[in-house]
Amino acid sequence: MGLEDSLKSGRWRHICVDMQNMFFKKTAWHAPWLARILPTVHQLVATQPEKTVFTRFIPPVDVEDASGAWRDYYRHWHQMTRSRLGEDMLDVVDDLKAFIPPAQVVDKKGYSPWHEGKLQKHLAGQNIETLVITGGETDVCVLATLLGALDYNYRTVLITDGVYSSIDSTHDQLLGFYRLRFTNQITTWTAEEFQKHLEKV
Repeated sequence: MGLEDSLKSGRWRHICVDMQNMFFKKTAWHAPWLARILPTVHQLVATQPEKTVFTRFIPPVDVEDASGAWRDYYRHWHQMTRSRLGEDMLDVVDDLKAFIPPAQVVDKKGYSPWHEGKLQKHLAGQNIETLVITGGETDVCVLATLLGALDYNYRTVLITDGVYSSIDSTHDQLLGFYRLRFTNQITTWTAEEFQKHLEKV
């Protein structure tokens, strides 16, 4: 079954990566691009909200709850631990949170949503073959999500105007990287192109 066939059969899901308040609001991890892509992502989710899975990046409560390199990381970003940040900052942004449910949520402690097995169990239980990826950041958690999707044999569509980053240069470099190195596994479409393909099927 090819990409068009999986879209036609409904065997696809939209994985919306880390569209959370802590990246949207004025925190140390504020990513201005999130607001820029939010209307595009909102429109995509609104089309078929039951096909969306939101991932949420969940920091430790305190620095000492992390280990190894992550403890070093949170010593630098101590203000982004949950005890300092506040639980509301972990939430999906309000414009998208309204779609939960029927949209689903999968939490993760690191960049990848695959390690704890919850996302794969959810997708495998519904015989999903294609993943459509939006969110952020293009060069961190989206990267980890895409590479894991390929390892699990999913056909993958990256919505190029539906991803954000904190750094313009690495965002641009990673879009080029996805197009040049994963030509046979990752399809890069704009949201408009994706919607046109859905309409055709």
